[in-house]
Amino acid sequence: MNKKFIILATVFVDVLGMGIIIPTLPFYVESFGVSAFTVTMLFCIFAFFSFFSAPILGSLSDKYGRRPVMIASIFSTAIGWLVFASATNLWLLFLGRTIDGLAAGNFSTAQGIMTDIAKDEKERTKNLGMMGAVFGIAFIIGPAIGGLLSNISPTFPFWIVGFMAILNLINVIFNLPETHTKRSTDSKISLNPFMPIIRIFRDKIILPRFFVWFLFGLAVSVQQAVFALYLGKVFSLGAFVSGIFLTGLGVIITLNQGFLLSKFWLKRFKESQLELIMTAMFALGFILMSTSLLGIFIAGLIFITFGQSVLRVVLTSQIAGNSHERRGEVLGAMTSVMSVAMIIGPLMGGALFVSHTKWPFLISGMLSVISFFILVADRKSLKKVSPIIEPVNDQTIV
Repeated sequence: MNKKFIILATVFVDVLGMGIIIPTLPFYVESFGVSAFTVTMLFCIFAFFSFFSAPILGSLSDKYGRRPVMIASIFSTAIGWLVFASATNLWLLFLGRTIDGLAAGNFSTAQGIMTDIAKDEKERTKNLGMMGAVFGIAFIIGPAIGGLLSNISPTFPFWIVGFMAILNLINVIFNLPETHTKRSTDSKISLNPFMPIIRIFRDKIILPRFFVWFLFGLAVSVQQAVFALYLGKVFSLGAFVSGIFLTGLGVIITLNQGFLLSKFWLKRFKESQLELIMTAMFALGFILMSTSLLGIFIAGLIFITFGQSVLRVVLTSQIAGNSHERRGEVLGAMTSVMSVAMIIGPLMGGALFVSHTKWPFLISGMLSVISFFILVADRKSLKKVSPIIEPVNDQTIV
């Protein structure tokens, strides 16, 4: 069976499970008689533990291979959701999310596999774009399925997701071969979760893009946290319209990453150019969204959707291409950094929204402008070292 197909199927099932539980998890948790704050804590607990586990799992995949780490991560997901579904009290709910977070390497390991099998830079970016498209499709379908399953029983969606993870595990065990064949078995694994981040701070090639990745995640999570609130307060639009908007955005992201990325963007522009174009589009989109005119708001929303769907893939591809033998560790560190952004962003967005409804979008736009100038400065510094530096086949050619 084709390795690319196997990993895309794995990602689809994994993300479909995430989509299924998103609309049902708050109501299930509230049935235990807890506050809304406790519900949000269950979302944060996964991000908290994945911050620590993702870089370590990435380092393990660099040394021992992607396959065993993928198997362990999917197994953890299955156990975590089955514990969550069978919970009879609050601490078991937290235990289930903790188990899942302690081995949260599904997506970053899948990215590592897709970059391992790529022959060159363009194929690497196309592979990551295909992953993004599959992610988008699964995320569009998942919430609708979750809503239907919850009508059977509040716990039924979580049992289904747990058994889906088991099927995913069986598929990987029997069909996925090892893709990381050039491993450094002599390298030492540090259990210090901050060590990969420390090593990134010492790496002048990938450090600027890591700053951009964090600011990108922060801008997106700030906007997502207040999106529905802004629609309600400024335009008097409810949850149904918000859902339609989000579905439409999912379709745009899927088309952009699955089709336009390979057929248009990568044919007309270099990745380094796309980084600047999409960051500028991202910044402009946030500024347009801060308006009280619905048409301009929608135009801004389309801008940031196009910007983020391409920028997410290109940044990941560039960072992965320049991380060489530490690719798994670095992709894991990217997951950690995004986890931090997703914890800080909603808190920051809520506080800004209370102060003024437009501030979350203006601040997100400002973060995007800062990202743009970081990328410009990085390009200038590389040109001083060498007139041409382009990562090809995961090597830096000067």
